[in-house]
Amino acid sequence: MPMAMASEETTSVCTHCDRAIPSSNLDLHMVHCSRNLEKCKICGDMVPKRHSEEHYSNTHAPVSCSLCSETMERDILAVHKGENCPQRIVTCEFCEFPLPAADLAEHQEVCGNRTELCPLCRRYIRLRERYNHELRCTGVPDSTVGSSRDVNPRPTERGPRGGVPPRRQPQGHSRKRLFFTIAITGIAVLLGSFLFQKRPEANQVQ
Repeated sequence: MPMAMASEETTSVCTHCDRAIPSSNLDLHMVHCSRNLEKCKICGDMVPKRHSEEHYSNTHAPVSCSLCSETMERDILAVHKGENCPQRIVTCEFCEFPLPAADLAEHQEVCGNRTELCPLCRRYIRLRERYNHELRCTGVPDSTVGSSRDVNPRPTERGPRGGVPPRRQPQGHSRKRLFFTIAITGIAVLLGSFLFQKRPEANQVQ
């Protein structure tokens, strides 16, 4: 019977803290509640009166961000510094250089256009395109698609009347002919000098 009576006991709402209190204890509760607790005007929490100023200072008092000097409530300061502050330090996705978030977009616009040589296909790839390139790179050098550093091909040379240009002799063949001419000339000079020396000797013998 006592348990059945307890379960059927009615409750009433405290007009000070808005909590449901057993009706038999409501008067005693209201005396204690109104004497010791007060509702925060900002968040609505019931806090001890002796700690109300501390609650406001620790939770709701405006504070300045140490990075950007923006003023905000203390309870959102951590989220601001970690996700929203324009001066929080982030890293570039291309070079991993740390810099303020406010400068990230401009930095990555320049950094992402830099090129690096793909070790597989030997093409120069922009850093912003590197991820997609690595997914589809076959590792075979592509001779049909020029890189960002390719040089335009020279125009085709033509002959005097627009035909096929005359065939040029290899440089090695010209050098051989030059050396051969020099050698023949040298031999001729030596023979002439030798004969010139022999002729006076023959005259002296006569």
